[in-house]
Amino acid sequence: MNEANQEGASPRPNKLKDYYQLMKFTLSFTVVFSSVVCYLLVPGIKFDFISVLLLFVGGMLVTGAANAINQIAEKETDAIMKRTASRPLASGRMSMDEAATFSVVAAVFGIFIIGLNFNWTAAGISAFSLFLYGFIYTPLKKIHSIAVLVGAIPGALPCLIGWAAGDPSLGVGGWILFTLQFFWQFPHFWAIAWVSHEDYTKAGFRLLPSAGGPTKHAAVQAILYSVLLIPIGYLPFAFGMSGIVSMVIIALANLIMLWQCVRLFKEMDVKAARRVMFGSYIYLPVVLLSLLANKLG
Repeated sequence: MNEANQEGASPRPNKLKDYYQLMKFTLSFTVVFSSVVCYLLVPGIKFDFISVLLLFVGGMLVTGAANAINQIAEKETDAIMKRTASRPLASGRMSMDEAATFSVVAAVFGIFIIGLNFNWTAAGISAFSLFLYGFIYTPLKKIHSIAVLVGAIPGALPCLIGWAAGDPSLGVGGWILFTLQFFWQFPHFWAIAWVSHEDYTKAGFRLLPSAGGPTKHAAVQAILYSVLLIPIGYLPFAFGMSGIVSMVIIALANLIMLWQCVRLFKEMDVKAARRVMFGSYIYLPVVLLSLLANKLG
């Protein structure tokens, strides 16, 4: 018996917690939430618990597989960053083979759940999203800040996946929701990159739009994308997806996002970036739920 066991200092690993971290459960849940809401926004689709559950499970498996691939690729860099050092691969609690097996099994099951229970258009978009996130965006993060642009595509595809699950012809509503989530990601992700700039720099990630890191240029870019969200936020109303109340809610959410980015430009500190970050977390559910409330109302 080794010394650690004699002293009881080495507790048994919690496998459930390890898989929870491997698939980045909270992030995956947020992603799949947008997919489910967009599915329910499709004209003619009514709430059905089984359908929602199947889309949720399929989406969680595909998203979890993509996040596992991300951690496999970034095992070494995760190990040197404070916020990721405790992940199962980075800490050595899980082997690469185990993580790879999980990602393959989860991806296959998730894609087939979506394909068999909804349609293969939604399943195909899911597979494309996983590929783009895991094999293009992930390695690109160390090469060029354009990775944020590339990553915004799989980041917004859950909206299109959800819409395609109810409308495989991919009507205009799905593309509007995709566009909203696509442009939302820039101030959202740059705020995260600003807050975690020291860690990201240590790991060799290039994610802010300025080579100098957290600069006025980066703040201006966040403002510009927030400005673009304002006319985009009007599109649901223009195409009959939104009523007056939900249009006003979306407009206010966009103005608040813009104001927080302007404050970041004025204050230029982590505290202001954190406000943008947390504000962006609230933004998406407010916008999507206001649209859903309009449809259900």
